[in-house]
Formats: sequence, C-alpha cells, structure tokens
Amino acid sequence: MTGTQVIRRGTPAYRRANVAFFLSAFAIFASLYSVQPLLPILAAEFDLDAGTASLALSSTSATLAVALLLASWVFDRIGRKTLMVWAILLTATLGLLLPFAPNWWSLVAIRTLMGLTLSGLPAVAMVYLAEEMDPDALGFSMGLYIGGTAIGGMAGRLVSGVLADFIGWREALLVLGVAIAIASLVVVLLLPTPHNSARTRLSMGDLVRLVRVQFNDRGLPWLFASAFLLMGSFVTLYNYAGFRLALPPFALSHAAIAAISVVYLLGRFSSIWAGDLAQRLGRRKVYWVLVTIMTLGVFLTLIPSTPVIIAGLAIATIGYFAAHGIASAWVARRALVGRAQASAIYLFAYYLGASVLGTLGGYAWVVWGWTGVMLVSGGSVLLALAVSIRLMFLPPLPVPERTPVPPAGV
Repeated sequence: MTGTQVIRRGTPAYRRANVAFFLSAFAIFASLYSVQPLLPILAAEFDLDAGTASLALSSTSATLAVALLLASWVFDRIGRKTLMVWAILLTATLGLLLPFAPNWWSLVAIRTLMGLTLSGLPAVAMVYLAEEMDPDALGFSMGLYIGGTAIGGMAGRLVSGVLADFIGWREALLVLGVAIAIASLVVVLLLPTPHNSARTRLSMGDLVRLVRVQFNDRGLPWLFASAFLLMGSFVTLYNYAGFRLALPPFALSHAAIAAISVVYLLGRFSSIWAGDLAQRLGRRKVYWVLVTIMTLGVFLTLIPSTPVIIAGLAIATIGYFAAHGIASAWVARRALVGRAQASAIYLFAYYLGASVLGTLGGYAWVVWGWTGVMLVSGGSVLLALAVSIRLMFLPPLPVPERTPVPPAGV
C-alpha cells in the first residue's frame, strides 16, 4: 500500500468502513434477491405463467450484467464513494417504490432500473477496500463484506418470503424496503472518503481493447462459460423449487419454502473450505469435484420427497458456492492484463446466466413441470461439468501463484 492515509485496524475509520461495507452488501443483495421466493405469489397475483413471473428477477439480473461491464469505466470518472452512495440510495428508493407498483409491467420496470443502480456497489466495493485498507486490515474487511453479501441475499429471500405468508407480498416488500433504506442512510453517514483511488480514466477504446484481450487467453473463456452455466443452473433450481414445493404432494407454505434459503449459509462455509483446499491441491484438481457435487445435488431433486429435495438443494448450494469461489479467483489469477475487466466479464456472464436460463427454466416448467426444469438446470450443470474437466488440462501460467480475492456476486 503506497497511500499515506490508509485505514488501519482499530481506528474509528476502520470501524466505520467495516460497518458501512457490511450494510451496503446487505442492502444491495437483499434488494436483488427479495423477489425470488415471491415468484409463485406474483404469478397468482398477476395471472402469469412461471416464465413470465421470473422476469421480476431476470430483468434485474440482465440489466445488472450489462451495467457491470461499464461500471469500472464509470467509477474512474465520478469517484468510488460518489458511485457507491448514489447506487445504494437509488436502490433503496426503488425498493420503497416497488410495493406500490400498480401493475405487473410497472413492477418489472422498477426491477429493471434496479439492475442499473445495483451495479454500482459490486463494481467498486472490493477495489475501494484494496486501495484504502492497510494490508493487515484488508483480509477481515473483505471477509466481512463477502459475508454481508451472503447474509443480505439470504435475508432478502427469508424476510420477504416469510412475511408474505402473514401480511401479504406488498407489505413484506415494504418492511424489507424500509430496513434497506435505513441501512443505506447509515452507509452514507459512515462511509469514509477514499484517499488512494487510482484514476486511470480509460477511454472507451481502451476498455474495449482490455475486454477483447481476455478472450485471447486459453482458459478465461471457459471460466466465463462456467459462470454462465453454474449461475444459470443454480438460479433456475431455486426459482422453480418454490413452485413445485407449493403444489401437492408437498403443499408447503410460502414461509416454509422461504425458510429453505437458510441453506445458503452452508454455501458460504463451503466456499471458505474450497478456497483452502484449492490452495493446497490446485484449482484444476478441485474444481471439477465441486461441480460434480453441485450436479449430484441438482439431480437429487428429481426424487419426489420433501427431505430429499431439501437435501438436494443443500448439496447443490454447497457445490455451487465452492465452485463459484474457485472460478472467480481463477479468473483474477489468469488475467495478467485488465484484471478488472476480466472480473467484469465473469460477472456479466454470471448474471446473464441467471437471467437467460432462469427465464427459460420457467417456460420449461410450464410445459414439462419439474422434468423441464431439470432439462435447463440439470443440462446446464452437466455442461459446466464438461467445462470443468476441460479446465483440468489447461497449461499453467509461467508466473507465481497468487491468492486474489474473488469478486462478489451471490
């Protein structure tokens, strides 16, 4: 760290930054995933099929995917803190408007705009921390931020899904929206002003060149494909598990279905475990095993038993988060030029998979039921497994191994 005003462990700025980044991660990812457990309710409310209902989530992830490609170019012009503050305040405002959407397409429009505002945080957060934190403080702060993304994603699903059963979906989103707005105001008040921001000010031509160069590497395009397939499979699985479990013979309440999202905590532990394992054994030896674990979990859900389906979701979650953590760090490892752009392409593919395959899975559900969902989710994860086997045979890069922090995006 070359800056003279780094944030050091134990200082007031350190405590403020940690609280601000944890709450910002919580607010952003709770906003993103709040509608996922509500898809069956929205389908009934607006008389939609499952594929159309999935647009409540897919429209956001699609806009987010595209916006992330441009976000690194934008934040060098307006500054890290400015982008983060506007991103979180606009996201909170849209979240408060969402419960009052008068019809389906206005709800989709709000969620689409939310994809734009959401992109400001994941694009900037880890760069901000890496530039401003003292090296001795960085590890804990980064881990706390990633923990905030996981807890936010889980809380968004859990709060909206459980409360919708008791007070209605609009009221549930309003309660969550108020909580996110309060968290956002705390972030604005606490977030320290950065002092070490690099201002490269890439031209659009430079940005295009750095994006293009990532596809010259023999491994990165396969890792981008993995992001698309794994995230698409995972989101499809969770999007329509709620539709299935609400029907006989399972007939679970929406609150019970939302509570299943607690298994996300297993995924966060598995990503830490997998990172340590990959460090000791190598990514090539570990990655395909993790994708295999996810594959087994996905196909376990074919068995028509509530405990087995929940077990399958848990196993798929463990494998998915572990594989995603390895793949995202692998991208940063291989990208010797334009690392920020390589991570942005990875996240673009990641959220594009959620949007495209997540919506496709809904129409497959309408036509073929859970077998159709398995054609999309199961087919995607099998393709991801094939890609992971291909990655085993990549030649190693002639540079020392490093342990970069993976991009967030859960």
